[in-house]
Amino acid sequence: MYPAEIVIPMKEELTENGFTELLTASDVDSALKQEGTTLVMINSVCGCSAGTARPGVLMAVATATKKPNQITTSFAGFDVEAVNEVRKHLLPYPPSSPAIALFKNGQLVHMIERHMIEGRSAQMIADNLKGAFEAHCN
Repeated sequence: MYPAEIVIPMKEELTENGFTELLTASDVDSALKQEGTTLVMINSVCGCSAGTARPGVLMAVATATKKPNQITTSFAGFDVEAVNEVRKHLLPYPPSSPAIALFKNGQLVHMIERHMIEGRSAQMIADNLKGAFEAHCN
């Protein structure tokens, strides 16, 4: 598990911008049972998370015309129980962090894996997510 002093500032980058933390399996199940759309950002300490994933997801949420009903986050290697539960809902995708998933009425409708984040700009990630929001959000 990563030290809290490393993780907390990275968590706060999202929570200070309206993301709700999913800390337990119960939190995940509750969030995904909600009607409508739920964005789940699996945050991480890796450079692509800091460099493009977090800024990209923040940009998408801030500038999209249509937005998810809920925006949530869990931290890989720290919020272990919650991330393990989220990953059950991401099958058949393999574990990936960072990763960004959009659920509609509890069903996975859009997934961005780490290999789709690496080497992409924050703007490219935001554009990808905004397209998913346009297709799936009200």
